[in-house]
Amino acid sequence: MTWSHWQVPPFTTSVFFVLGVLTLYWVSYNWIISWTHTHQIKIADDVINTWYGLAYMVLFVFGIQSLIAGQSNAWEFMNFELIAITFCAYFLDIRIPYTLLFPIVLVYMVFDGSLGYWQSWAHAVTLMVFFVILNTAHTRFPNVRRPFIWYCLTVIPFGGLLWFWMKLKFNFSWLTLGEEWLYLMIFETLLYIYVSMLTHDAELRLQLAKFASHDALTKTGNFAAYTENIERLFQQSSRDGRALSMMMFDIDHFKTINDTYGHSVGDTVLKEVAATVQTVISANDDQVSFYRTGGEEFNLLFPGYDVAATKPIVDQIFTAINHLEIHAGDDVIQLSISVGVSAITTDDKAPMDFYNRVDRNLYYSKRHGRMRITVA
Repeated sequence: MTWSHWQVPPFTTSVFFVLGVLTLYWVSYNWIISWTHTHQIKIADDVINTWYGLAYMVLFVFGIQSLIAGQSNAWEFMNFELIAITFCAYFLDIRIPYTLLFPIVLVYMVFDGSLGYWQSWAHAVTLMVFFVILNTAHTRFPNVRRPFIWYCLTVIPFGGLLWFWMKLKFNFSWLTLGEEWLYLMIFETLLYIYVSMLTHDAELRLQLAKFASHDALTKTGNFAAYTENIERLFQQSSRDGRALSMMMFDIDHFKTINDTYGHSVGDTVLKEVAATVQTVISANDDQVSFYRTGGEEFNLLFPGYDVAATKPIVDQIFTAINHLEIHAGDDVIQLSISVGVSAITTDDKAPMDFYNRVDRNLYYSKRHGRMRITVA
C-alpha cells in the first residue's frame, strides 16, 4: 500500500523514515560498544564512533541514491542525504582527516553519473565546505552559547545553496526549491531536537552508571564494580586458564588519623592514596583495575598476571604510598600501607575463595608489623 491509500502525506512518512534510520544507528552502535566491552576488545569508543558512524552514513547515502542514480529525478532524496551528512559531521563528534572527504565525494559523483556537470562540482565543493564547518564548529567549540542558533546559521544558508545548485542542474521550479529547502530546515530542526534528547538521556545513563560503579570520594571503582569484574575475570580464568592476580592493601593506622585530625583529613588521605595508585597504574598498564572495597581498603585486579609479573607494579605502589606526606595544619602525616598479594589457583571454586586468601595475606602483614607485603 502507498502513502496515498492511507492519506498520509509523504513529508510525514519521510520524518518517520529519517528518525528510523537514526534510531537504527544508535541501537547498532550501542550493541557494538557493548559487544567490544564484553569481549574486552581494545578499541576506543571514540574510534568506533568515528569509523562506524562514517561507514553507516556513507552506506545509507549510497544505498538510497542507488534507487534513482542517473535519472531525471536524482535530486529527490537529497534532503535525506543532507540529514545523514549533518548527523555525521555535527552530532557524532567524529574526527577524520578532511582530505578523506574528496575521494568519498568523487566516488559518489562517479556512482551517480554526475562527473560531467559543473553544477555537480559546485555542489560537491559546497558540500565539503558544509561538512568541514559543521564538524569544526562541534568538535572545536562544543560549549558555545546558544548552539542551536549557530547550527541554524550554518545549515540554513548551506541548505539553500546546495538546493540552488540542484535547481540549475535539473531545472525544476523555484517553488520546488523553496519547498525542499523548507522541508530540509524542518528535518534539520527535528534532527537537532531528537539527537539532543538522545544525548541527554545517554549522558544521564552514563552518570547513573558511573555513580553506581564508582566511589564518589576517590573516583575508583567501588565494591559493586569489583564484584562484577571479579566474577567475570574468575569465570574467564577458570574457562581459559588465564592468569589472574590480586593486590589488596590497607592504609596503616587510618582510624588514628581520622580520630586525631578529623574526617576531612582522612578523606584527603584516601584521595591522595587513590590518585597515587592510579598514576602508577596509568604508567604501567591500564588493564589493571582499581577499587575501593572498604573504608581504607583497596583492591587491584591484574588480568593476565601471575604473582611474579605483578611485583614491579606492587613495589612501585608500595614505595610511592610509603613516601606520601599529608599536611594537616602544622603536622605532616607519614603514610604506610600493608599489602597482601596472591594469584588464582585451581583450588579456588569461587571468587570468594580467591578474595579470602588475599585478605589473609593482608592481615598477616598487619599482624606482623604493618608496612610490609605478604605474597602467598
